[in-house]
Amino acid sequence: MTNACGVDFGTSNSTMGWHRPGLSPLLPLEDGKPTLPSVVFFNAEEERASFGREGLAQYLAGYEGRLMRSLKSLLGTPLIEGQTEVLGQALPFRGLLTQFIGELRRRGEAAAGCQFEHAVFGRPVHFIDGDPQADRLAEDTLREIALAVGFRDVAFQYEPIAAAFDYEAGIAREELVLVADIGGGTSDFSLVRLSPQRAGIADRRSDILANGGVHIGGTDFDKYLSLAAVMPLLGLGSRLRSGSEVPSSYYFNLATWHTINFAYTQKAMLQLKDLYRDACDTVALDRLRGLIEERAGHWLALKVEEGKIALSASPTAPLKLERLAPPVDLLLTRDGFDGAVSHLVESVERTVGALLRDAGVGAGDIDTVFFTGGSSGVQLLRERIAALAPDARKVEGDLFGSIGSGLALDAARRFR
Repeated sequence: MTNACGVDFGTSNSTMGWHRPGLSPLLPLEDGKPTLPSVVFFNAEEERASFGREGLAQYLAGYEGRLMRSLKSLLGTPLIEGQTEVLGQALPFRGLLTQFIGELRRRGEAAAGCQFEHAVFGRPVHFIDGDPQADRLAEDTLREIALAVGFRDVAFQYEPIAAAFDYEAGIAREELVLVADIGGGTSDFSLVRLSPQRAGIADRRSDILANGGVHIGGTDFDKYLSLAAVMPLLGLGSRLRSGSEVPSSYYFNLATWHTINFAYTQKAMLQLKDLYRDACDTVALDRLRGLIEERAGHWLALKVEEGKIALSASPTAPLKLERLAPPVDLLLTRDGFDGAVSHLVESVERTVGALLRDAGVGAGDIDTVFFTGGSSGVQLLRERIAALAPDARKVEGDLFGSIGSGLALDAARRFR
C-alpha cells in the first residue's frame, strides 16, 4: 500500500479513498460513514468550528452561529479572494476552504492510521463554464490549499474519469461507457473505453474519447425548486403599492446555498424594512422578515433539498415548513419540480449530445451508461440522458462513493 490517497472534495459531500487490496477504499470520516457533508458551522456559543453532520445538527438545534455550505462553488469566482464575518472576525473565504480540507485530511489520516503525502484530487470537467482562465485559477487555488494543509504532491483527475476507474474494477469485458456524474455543483460526462486488460495501464489518455460538463448540479435543482414552490410564500412575485414587484434578490440569495448569508447583512435588513411599508402582501413579507431575522435560510434550503430527494422516489412529497410564521404545509409534486428545472435538464442534455457528436460516437456504439453523483437520482435528468443511448445498459454506481474510490485507484497507480 502507498501513502497516496484520493480526495473527492464535493459541493455537498466529500470523501477520501485509500487503495487497499481486498478492502473498501473509502475511509470512514464521520460516525463510521465514508461521507463528510461539505459543511462548516461556526458555533458562537461554544466558540469553535464543527464540520459535517455535527455542524448541521448544531445549526438545526438552534445554536447561535454561522453555517457555511457549498464551499466548492467559490472556486474560480471573485468571491474566493473575498471574506465574510464569522464570530465577529473577518474570515477569508480561502481560509474557510483551507479549514475544511485540512479537517478532511486529518480525519482521513486518523482513519487510515498513516500520513498521506500524495493526493489525487477530483475536479469537474469545468469549474467555470466558458472561461478557461477562471477554470485554471480554480484548480490552482485548490492545489495551493491542498499543499497548505500538508500534502506534498498533488495531482488532479476529472471526476467522471475517476468514477469510470471504479466501474472498470468490476467488469469482465471491454465496454464503451458513458459516465454521467451529476454532483452538487456540476454535471460531468466522460466517454471512456474500459476493460480488465486496460485497467493496469498508467497512461489512459488514448482510452478517453471525450470529456464534457456544465456548471449545473444538485444545488441548482434545489434553487429552482425553491423559487418555484417555496419563495412565493415569502413574497416572490408579489407587488408593492407603487406597482413594482418586490425585488427578487432576497429570494435568489435565500435559494442559493453559497449566497444565503448575503440576506443577513445589515444593509439588506434595512432595505427590507423600507419595502415592508410599501408591501401589498404583508403576510408573505412577514414570513420573509421572520426567516431572515432568525437566520433560518439554511434550514429552509435543507427542507427544499429533502423535498427534492423525496421526489426522486415518489410523485409527491409533503413539506412541513413549521418555522415559517404562520407555518405552512406544502405538497411538492414531481410534475411541478420537472417544470421548474426543465431548462437545466435541457442544458445538460445538450451538453451530452454535443459530447457524443464531438467524439463521433453513435448512440448504438455505447455499451453502458454509468450514473454516479448524488443528483443523478433526479428522474427527469436520468431519463433524458438515458434516452440518448437507448440500447445501452443503465448502471447505477455508488452515488456518493464511486469518485472517491476511483481517485484512490488512480492515486495508487500514479504514486506507487
